[in-house]
Amino acid sequence: MFRRSPRPAPPLRRRQEELARRESELRDKVDKLERMISDAPRVTEETSRQGREEQRIKPNIGDSRFHVSVALQDRRYFDEKGSPRRRRSLRKERREGRMIFLILVTGLAAVVIWLMSHLHF
Repeated sequence: MFRRSPRPAPPLRRRQEELARRESELRDKVDKLERMISDAPRVTEETSRQGREEQRIKPNIGDSRFHVSVALQDRRYFDEKGSPRRRRSLRKERREGRMIFLILVTGLAAVVIWLMSHLHF
């Protein structure tokens, strides 16, 4: 006759449900990670194969396009990915270029002054 109002689940039951939910989430994560681990050798093989193909194809493109000797390659234009050294900053290269230019201009000016003083025009 009289119905009881539904009571909230006891704390123990709520805790068990939450633990079951978290356990299923963790199982899903573990399964996903296991699939990643099993696929890892295949993925690394594919990436290394693609890298080898790029290494093989890249020099051929440069040779066929420019028709130049590969004996002396300017490192500014042929970027080597495996070089451990960092590139110098362009600001430093510009500053060095300006210094060399100024030294050459002063040397040229000194030669012109010397020629003017020794050869009477």
